Amino acid sequence: MDLAYTDAEKEYRARLRDWLAAALPGLPPQPPPDDWPARRAYDTAWQRALYDAGYGNVHWDASPTLRLIFLEETERAGAPYVGANFVGLLHAGPTIAAEGTPEQRERWLGPILRGDEIWCQGFSEPDAGSDLASLRTKAVRDGDAYVVTGSKIWTSHAEVADWCELLVRTDPAAPRHRGITWLAMPMDAPGITVRPLRTLAGSAEFAELFLDEVRVPADCRVGEENDGWRVTMVTLSFERGTAFAGEVVACRRTLAEVAAEARANGSWDDPVLRRGLGRLHAEFAALWRLVQWNVSEAAATGSVPGTGGSVFKLRYSHARQELYDAAAEVLGPDAFDLSRPWTVQRLSSLSYTIAAGTSQIQRNIVAERILGLPKGR
Repeated sequence: MDLAYTDAEKEYRARLRDWLAAALPGLPPQPPPDDWPARRAYDTAWQRALYDAGYGNVHWDASPTLRLIFLEETERAGAPYVGANFVGLLHAGPTIAAEGTPEQRERWLGPILRGDEIWCQGFSEPDAGSDLASLRTKAVRDGDAYVVTGSKIWTSHAEVADWCELLVRTDPAAPRHRGITWLAMPMDAPGITVRPLRTLAGSAEFAELFLDEVRVPADCRVGEENDGWRVTMVTLSFERGTAFAGEVVACRRTLAEVAAEARANGSWDDPVLRRGLGRLHAEFAALWRLVQWNVSEAAATGSVPGTGGSVFKLRYSHARQELYDAAAEVLGPDAFDLSRPWTVQRLSSLSYTIAAGTSQIQRNIVAERILGLPKGR
């Protein structure tokens, strides 16, 4: 494991930092958080700017270390996050780059990188969330297409998406992990109904999908039929491995802001609070080192992020919640005011132990695949 940066990587960091310093002052104000058509336009415009500057392909056509530097520097500079491009850039795109045919990579990767097309994720179902292999949305082959019927839930950015990375059951008789197929579904296909879901924080970035005999071309299948579970593990390794890396940097910045507010309002005098903030400082420093370790391992093996991503995701989810609980302590009664800093983030942090695989699922992965413990019965 080598955590030191090469001269070329240092040069990349300096060049990116200079470009961000020049580009960010000219950005327009961000649109309201619930105006998703406007947010799509804003997010895709930023992605196009990155693409034109030579940074659009960093999420899968660059070394893991350069990807990490990019996430670190853009977050530190306060650059826009991927936003509506999240699924395409961090989930579907890397999966297609790893598992797609040359024709599929040619068709989909360029539009994702340029910000021309938005993707959503159709994995979870009302009765198949943490136990994803229990999904029941079915796809029946009919000539040169699959006919898909079922429903999905927690589908990110479905209301503005052009494509959906969709898991379907193509062989109901097969063992449940072996009868699943990964499809790219065009969101303008007849038979798709999108119903937005409002979260605890008041936003509506998720939706329910209802699929009524939707025809998906067979050449939109990524991987072999009934091999979708393996392809999905590639997707989830990206989701749990490096997709949250930039957020660790953001949490470290937030922690410094919370400490500054505590000093300003007198809550810093509480030794229990100080110890808690000190422990969080150490926690996020360790998490950043774990990100570097995961990236170093991926670079050394030439593979996608591995099960170490589950260790990171498990601890990061809880550390993020603890950070915003500490922020609430500092704010006192103002922690219930949605207009105050950190209040909405505290509400959204509650989802982190559920999203991208619950903490219970991550513990099972760590126990079985890293520690070699027997599976529970």
